[in-house]
Amino acid sequence: MNVSINIDFIRIALILILVYLSYVDFRTFRLPDAFTLPLIISGLGFNSFSASRFVNLEDSMSGALVGYGALWLLNLIYRSIKKQNGIGMGDAKLLAALGAWLGLAALPGILLIASISGIVGGLIYLKWHQQHSRSAFPFGPFLAFAGIIELLWPQIIPILLLSNPS
Repeated sequence: MNVSINIDFIRIALILILVYLSYVDFRTFRLPDAFTLPLIISGLGFNSFSASRFVNLEDSMSGALVGYGALWLLNLIYRSIKKQNGIGMGDAKLLAALGAWLGLAALPGILLIASISGIVGGLIYLKWHQQHSRSAFPFGPFLAFAGIIELLWPQIIPILLLSNPS
């Protein structure tokens, strides 16, 4: 079997897992460890042992650590100000998994896409469910959406931002 076909199967499997996690988070406000932790480990393993890896192991490990750490730190700051959690640690584990699969360089684009789509989608979600702006809404689907975009079109944000329109 050809390497590009294997990569396509990997991408399809990742997309299906991310879609499933989005559905679960949307319905339950939970991202189960039974999926996020194996996703982190498999991303590290794939980028360690596969000849067709997306990034090198060092980039995969730093992506996982920074992905988790960024949302953990953001939640710590929010919790110290508001005395409640603002981000679930399932979201942090999902971002760690995306970092493990796609590397450290993918995280800024993922966070940007997830944040922008999360603002728009969150407002629609809250309006649809007739809730006020301080109500919680699931962020995992927006992280998954951003991860899928980064998986299919790597580094699209820097390309769009740095392209010369002339």
